[in-house]
Amino acid sequence: MVDGQIERLWTPQEVADYLGIPLATLYRWRSMGSPAPEGIRLGRHLRFDPATVREWAASRSDSRREG
Repeated sequence: MVDGQIERLWTPQEVADYLGIPLATLYRWRSMGSPAPEGIRLGRHLRFDPATVREWAASRSDSRREG
């Protein structure tokens, strides 16, 4: 939520850009059951909550520092 407003959902390409990975990697993670940001299906479209993606990325970063 930004300034009391709900953020626009991100496309898979926007998530890949944010994470700095190829789009194909994001799809591969999802299809193989690897840890990946949770997506939302809207009909045939896949979208992501930006806050969820940010939290997921932070948790992945934190777990790597601990290990």
